[in-house]
Amino acid sequence: MSLHSPDLAVPVSAAGALVLVVGPSGAGKDTLMEAGRAGLAGDPRFRFARRLITRVAMAGAEDHDSCDEAGFREAEARGELALSWRAHGLSYGIPEAELSGIAEGAVVIVNVSRAVIAIAERLAERVVVLNITAPVAVLAQRLAVRGRESEADIAARLKREAPLTAKRAEIITIMNDRSVAEAAEELLAVLRGLGRQRA
Repeated sequence: MSLHSPDLAVPVSAAGALVLVVGPSGAGKDTLMEAGRAGLAGDPRFRFARRLITRVAMAGAEDHDSCDEAGFREAEARGELALSWRAHGLSYGIPEAELSGIAEGAVVIVNVSRAVIAIAERLAERVVVLNITAPVAVLAQRLAVRGRESEADIAARLKREAPLTAKRAEIITIMNDRSVAEAAEELLAVLRGLGRQRA
């Protein structure tokens, strides 16, 4: 994995909060984020950042903006991306415009790689890392059901998972080893708590 460090002179905003959603493959991060988006729809205190990915949008997958690698690099060069990284043969970015709500007092929720946490911590005064995970056995079972990797590949992937660290961001972990509704309710409670603090 590689990542790009933007101009670190990005002004820090004291108004809102930046929530970095991270989690290993199989943790159900995308499912819970969709539940969170639905549960907070219409509430101006919360904004879910739309990602730029070098992958064609597909039905049933994450709703994102697409571009080719050349276009992605041009966006990086123009300073349009507050965060960007490479993983699994794709490039991912968070346009700076998607974080504008922080300055307006909103809680902005972003789906990112843990590799960019150190850079993201510089983008807002309050940064929360929301770690969605599950026991290793559950992760392995979910990855096996996908059928994309062999048992050995899955074991190697889970073994490579690095410890989650942050310099100053608060880390909140949601253990997603129960029903989607139960885990989603916990996620919503965390986000609504942040919204009340910013009201």
